[in-house]
Amino acid sequence: MKATSWLLLLYSLPTNRNTERVAVWRRLKRMGAIQLKTSAYLLPDEPAQYEQFQWLAQQIRDYGGDSTLVRAQEIEGLTREKVVSLFNAARDKEYVGLRKALQSFILRRRKSDANFAAAELERLTKQFRELREIDFFDSPRGHEAAMLLRRAEGPKRSPKLQTLDAKQYHGKIWLTRPRPEIDRVGSAWLISKSSRQPLKPIRERLLSTCWMRNSRIMATAARLRRSQSVSPSRIRLSRKLAK
Repeated sequence: MKATSWLLLLYSLPTNRNTERVAVWRRLKRMGAIQLKTSAYLLPDEPAQYEQFQWLAQQIRDYGGDSTLVRAQEIEGLTREKVVSLFNAARDKEYVGLRKALQSFILRRRKSDANFAAAELERLTKQFRELREIDFFDSPRGHEAAMLLRRAEGPKRSPKLQTLDAKQYHGKIWLTRPRPEIDRVGSAWLISKSSRQPLKPIRERLLSTCWMRNSRIMATAARLRRSQSVSPSRIRLSRKLAK
């Protein structure tokens, strides 16, 4: 992300609104906002982050507090590099916790119940994805966590394909759209070949007609491509065959 400006949320809540204060803090944490001063939080100026801050500003006002959303090109005393480093430092702390959890999972995976291990891996994967969404400046710690997650997932196994019983599809009527193209004709041929049963006469005629029609079109198109110039009569012929 190459943010050229920043969003600053300034807010205040009544002193007796402790529950709401905690809710706002948790929401800011999930957004990936960093704290500059007390009740002053920062995000990159992007549409998604702007919408999140707008929603939270309204929520704060609904709680009986005050909120102001500011767009700033520069922040006095903070260069862009410094702001980026603040975001990366915040993400690094969260990635460190995830890395420890992944390392622990890898060590005890074989001894764990399969269902429990699958659920734990799903939880860690979700946590990683949530962190990546708020890793606005691609922290190096994120790449380390990604490598550990691949180790935790283990080697990829190709899913076992289900084998269908062709006898269950004998004598069936297969429907398709009017004037089928080559993909549907090929599917009809594959079905008839796999079932090892002859198609009914009406479907045999349909298959033969569609195959001849598409073959003629493709042969005509090939001849036209080889020709250096295309005459009007050939264009009319091609259009006639395509109908």
